[in-house]
Amino acid sequence: MSFSVEDLRKELPNGKMAEFQEVMRQQLEISMHRELEKLLSTATGTEAEVSKKDFAGFKELFHRFLQAKGPSVDWAKIHRPPEDSIQPYDRIKSRGLPDSVADSLNRLVVVKLNGGLGTSMGCKGPKSLISVRNENTFLDLTVQQIEHLNKTYNTDVPLVLMNSFNTDEDTKKILQKYTHHRVKIHTFNQSRYPRVNKESLLPVATDLAMTGENGDVWYPPGHGDIYASFYNSGLLAQLIAEGKEYMFMSNIDNLGATVDLNILNHLMNQPNGKRCEFVMEVTDKTRADVKGGTLIQYEGKLRLLEIAQVPKAHVDEFKSVTKFKIFNTNNLWISLPAIMRLQEQSSMELEIIVNPKTIDGGVNVLQLETAVGAAIKSFDHALGINVPRSRFLPVKTTSDLLLVMSNLYSLEAGSLTMSKKREFPTTPHVKLGSSFTKVQEYLTRFESIPDMLELDHLTVSGDVTFGKQVSLKGTVIIIANHGDRIDIPAGAMLENKIVSGNLRILDH
Repeated sequence: MSFSVEDLRKELPNGKMAEFQEVMRQQLEISMHRELEKLLSTATGTEAEVSKKDFAGFKELFHRFLQAKGPSVDWAKIHRPPEDSIQPYDRIKSRGLPDSVADSLNRLVVVKLNGGLGTSMGCKGPKSLISVRNENTFLDLTVQQIEHLNKTYNTDVPLVLMNSFNTDEDTKKILQKYTHHRVKIHTFNQSRYPRVNKESLLPVATDLAMTGENGDVWYPPGHGDIYASFYNSGLLAQLIAEGKEYMFMSNIDNLGATVDLNILNHLMNQPNGKRCEFVMEVTDKTRADVKGGTLIQYEGKLRLLEIAQVPKAHVDEFKSVTKFKIFNTNNLWISLPAIMRLQEQSSMELEIIVNPKTIDGGVNVLQLETAVGAAIKSFDHALGINVPRSRFLPVKTTSDLLLVMSNLYSLEAGSLTMSKKREFPTTPHVKLGSSFTKVQEYLTRFESIPDMLELDHLTVSGDVTFGKQVSLKGTVIIIANHGDRIDIPAGAMLENKIVSGNLRILDH
């Protein structure tokens, strides 16, 4: 007899049905454990040890997945967070900095999530190795930022990269170029979990190999895995032994996520004497951020609410900019000893995100993931800090890349700051069409990046190229119809213009 996830989610009309479903759950867990043992039997030496730890985490996640009955939150219990649980950044900043900034920095570790590939932008290999500014990659800029801190304050802030099996090898090769920089760099790997067949709820993998037919049957289980994998690697204990107390963690593609000395000072010198173990940087929602997770008060605890947890009837309410005014930037400051304590007690329970995928051969699979911010409810005296939008500058698409490569930003010591010549604090809204999706193609379409200091909105669709020293102002819309091509000539200035049809610049 085979069971599907739908069988487990059916309403329970009577006790007999509940009993039957419990038997199903037990059978599925026994079958899963048997399959995982088979997979482990194909490993040797170190690989077997690492996989054993990974599978222990997966078993626990799979067990909780089978137990889940409907949404993980009761909408009626959701309340706005108390006033003092989300502090405005200006209040944190107004405390000023002490003379002992170096003391605080010496107790800090910077952690970057480096498990992602650049496939959504048409690149092979780790996303962190894409050039984003003056030939500098995400990783180059990160190293420059931390090196600048260490030189300025004569400190030893290390960089820790959480890699995945997708990015580890390529990243380690690149790290050799930073040998003479004043930054100690550590790495550890995210867990490797098996994708599960949606019908049988059993692993698709037949052995632990990562190549050939097994190329896409494994996955890194989301950034919530950082707690277990950091702990399992032994690096967490090592850093605590070296006197490190907090980590500042962010996505490596968020170019606004630099070490903020005011937030660090607030953590190290708590005004009320209570040790804050977890700070989430949030920022004001715009209509572009309606799907971002938000902070709520739930059963007396500060908690992260993600759109995946919201009952369908309340999704529009969740997206409301008036009711839920802030969203999570995924810039987090977390106590290292607190992570150690919660891991040793096995008392960190993160909501499961079920991510359906279709792999080669058309097989429908599920991957069970968790989000790092969901752990906020497990830490003592957690706090949200409402930071300026400038601390959230993710580069997810080539439209984002155009912004950070332009003269809207100046680059100093690895940090991007909005140009003082820009009259508005917000960035323009840029939407590049499918001809620009891949980085290589995007780069061939710009002879140089346009002047965008006075731009409000840019939409480009179709086969469009830009000559050198183009200037864009106000609202500019450029649409090349199918089969047509538009070449914006060198030195052109477009202000509040719509360009459509066919415009070719020919050599003569």
